[in-house]
Amino acid sequence: QVQLVESGGGLVQAGGSLRLSCAASGRFVGINTMGWYRQAPGKQRELVAATRSVGSTNYADSVKGRFTISRDIAKNTVYLQMNSLKPEDTAVYYCNAGVVALPDYRDLEVWGQGTLVTVSS
Repeated sequence: QVQLVESGGGLVQAGGSLRLSCAASGRFVGINTMGWYRQAPGKQRELVAATRSVGSTNYADSVKGRFTISRDIAKNTVYLQMNSLKPEDTAVYYCNAGVVALPDYRDLEVWGQGTLVTVSS
């Protein structure tokens, strides 16, 4: 079993900042990728930002220059610093990880339960 626990969502005014955290726990030997997706009401889930074990990152065009993804490998935790938030950033944000799970060393994709971010105008 592998779990992702998110925290840091909430209500913020436009132009404000929030920091999301996501910690992985359970039976795994490594994490290949960690990232954040979001889903707004009536829309499909979309990638916000992701980071790989080799250190590369990628961002959705809509958040480039405003959001920063970072990772603490020792803590199995990924963060999303969100600055200059806009009402259109309002969504449920989901943490995602690609891990090497025990006991059979298989690749496993895991999702968090989601955390709501609401940006008021």
